[in-house]
Amino acid sequence: MTEAAVGPVAPDPRPEVAPASMSARDLLSEAVAGIFSRPGRTVLTVLGTVLGIGALVATLGVAKTAGNQIVGRFDELAATSVVVTNEQGFFGGGGPRVRIPADAEERLMRLNGVTAAGSMGSVDVGGALVRSVPIPDPLAQTEFQMSIYAASPGLFDAVRATLRTGRWFDAGHSERGDRVAVLGPGAAQRLNIGRVDQQPVIFIGEDPFVVIGIIEGVLRQPSLLNGVVIPEGTARQLYDYESASTVQIDVQIGAASLIAEQAPIALNPNEPGLLRVQKPPEPEDLRRQVESDVNALFLVLGGVALLVGAIGIANVTLVSVLERVGEIGLRRALGAARRHIAAQFLVESTAMGLVGGVIGASLGVLVVVGISAARTWTPVLDPWVPLAAPLVGGVTGLLAGVYPALRAARLEPVEALRSG
Repeated sequence: MTEAAVGPVAPDPRPEVAPASMSARDLLSEAVAGIFSRPGRTVLTVLGTVLGIGALVATLGVAKTAGNQIVGRFDELAATSVVVTNEQGFFGGGGPRVRIPADAEERLMRLNGVTAAGSMGSVDVGGALVRSVPIPDPLAQTEFQMSIYAASPGLFDAVRATLRTGRWFDAGHSERGDRVAVLGPGAAQRLNIGRVDQQPVIFIGEDPFVVIGIIEGVLRQPSLLNGVVIPEGTARQLYDYESASTVQIDVQIGAASLIAEQAPIALNPNEPGLLRVQKPPEPEDLRRQVESDVNALFLVLGGVALLVGAIGIANVTLVSVLERVGEIGLRRALGAARRHIAAQFLVESTAMGLVGGVIGASLGVLVVVGISAARTWTPVLDPWVPLAAPLVGGVTGLLAGVYPALRAARLEPVEALRSG
């Protein structure tokens, strides 16, 4: 059948319906109106995100600040300590020991960057007991098994020792082989010696030694605290002491790596590799380890707080959807598309997350500054952390609003108007 037989087709009298549209300005104004329609609930919802973001920012800042602080304290003691030993093999076994020269202290002090150096080693006294009385009392314990150490004069400064009373022996005592001793606080307590002004005498076996000093404490080589320390020269004359087993070196900050390479060469030029050197780890490695440990602990707490905030946003947004069913149905009846309804609720949840992120980042920075001020630390925080925190909050709000927005978009106009 042709057009001529049928006649011309009459045009459709119904006007074409333009697709529904909604400008960004209208979308933003509707979202703002929805947020401020229930300000109390909105504030409580945003508070969850504030706590989560604030915890994350504070965690990263405190971890960074604590890392720098610990590294600073590390530099003060551990980073200035280099220890050289003549132990061979695993746990000291597996071959003869290399003799550390008697003038080890003088050799090391010639190295640039060394502030103090001293050697020490255990003395074999043949199982002799130590007592502070001339004749042992059979009715009371007056003899004790104690560690005897031979030390060079520079060991006192190298281990950063302090004296409770008396003095440390000098090079003259060692050269002459004087029978003098310095007691650690543990040894002094067991021997019941608290003063040296009366020149108390102790006996190692049958050998008398005048106590000239009592140690208060040491920052390195804590074994000295419970032992008896005598000069190296005296140990050579009385007990056939051969050489030290440990050399403690105190260096300037930043010189540890260099001294760790030079010290074995200075002590044993022919075979420096036979000496074992203990040097501190690099400060950067320590900082990363500290930050990693602190972050691993507190990021979990921050993540939990952020999750709670996200759940709060999702819950409030979903409740808002249920309370505004009639409004949603009316908007759909007037031509709003599903995407417009979903976009409105997504913008609302994203805005709440973004605002919570801004406030949380600010509070997190204040927490870092407050903790640093209370501990007299220098606050350290990566600049990207407070800038990225609001974005994290916005993304959290966006993800939290996906399900409520989809549920709102799926509502049919007739059912929504009937339910509303």
